[in-house]
Amino acid sequence: MNSHPFLSAQIAPLAPADAVVTLSGVRRRFNDTVALDGISLSVRKGEILGIIGRSGAGKSTLIRCLNGLERPDSGEITIEGKRIDGLPERQLQPLRRRIGMIFQHFNLLSAKTVEANVALPLKIEGLPKAERMARARDLLELVGLSDKAKAYPAQLSGGQKQRVGIARALAARPALLLSDEATSALDPETTRSILALLKDINRKLGLTIILITHEMDVVRSIADRVAVIDAGRIVETGTVQSVFANPQAPITQRLLEGSRPRLPEHVAARLNPAGEAIILGVDLSGPYGQSRFFTDLADALSAGASLIQGGVEHIQDESVGRFFLSLPARDANLVERVRSTLQAGGAHVEVLGHV
Repeated sequence: MNSHPFLSAQIAPLAPADAVVTLSGVRRRFNDTVALDGISLSVRKGEILGIIGRSGAGKSTLIRCLNGLERPDSGEITIEGKRIDGLPERQLQPLRRRIGMIFQHFNLLSAKTVEANVALPLKIEGLPKAERMARARDLLELVGLSDKAKAYPAQLSGGQKQRVGIARALAARPALLLSDEATSALDPETTRSILALLKDINRKLGLTIILITHEMDVVRSIADRVAVIDAGRIVETGTVQSVFANPQAPITQRLLEGSRPRLPEHVAARLNPAGEAIILGVDLSGPYGQSRFFTDLADALSAGASLIQGGVEHIQDESVGRFFLSLPARDANLVERVRSTLQAGGAHVEVLGHV
């Protein structure tokens, strides 16, 4: 039996009735390389799911299986209640129209105007010109580019090109939008504007979105849930706030290292099984981080605890915090009182060691 420490994350519950996407035991290998190793996942209607992992983790293969460009070796993929993993190409084509794609490098046709690029999927579908151009105009208004309809891609900035890519992906009124590293070629300010646009489209259209990314800030900005992929497996899933507040898988912890307060190196280097002070790591999210936590923290400091480092940030509408406390090891009652008080408020408290 496989002893992967987070294998339980692979065993997904039955897909909810409103699931747009369901994957069950999906496997894909290329010769001796395992790209996907039993992926099970479901995505609800109207949800934004961020799938994050390092290069080579399996993200690209996963998205190619979702849009039918790769066929899994085993397992099932269901889009809107219809299995796509075993369909012949002829039957797969109409289902692909229900899936919009936006890409890292935009993939626009340089010889076509902006409105012609947006209307292209509708032309392939066989819609009359008047209908597809009307749809293109509506979509360009949605993404804030009405004045660029007659421009060519070479005349646009990177952010504008991605807005065109988003409009084109929405042309056929998809049920699912796949974003493949769509902001990684953009500067931070443009990235924020594109993510805000995707969130706005999600709200206005109720569109289900899957974001494939290696950037935690992308997930933090707009996703409802996050799934962490490593070596072809989903090793952790949860709401964005819960995963950022208390990451479980080692790879998630490493991915978040630059986004969360860390124990200072000079303290971390001295951690031992025994010592004069006990070091606690405190992770919290939700209302507790906006109110009573600081009263409890002040009480702990006045009783003899020391604050090493920490802070609270907002991820979307929820507070997420991480703190490190030092308490005298000789005062077992104080240590237990502080730990039980913080845990009663909803914080996760961990003894990191002694110094």
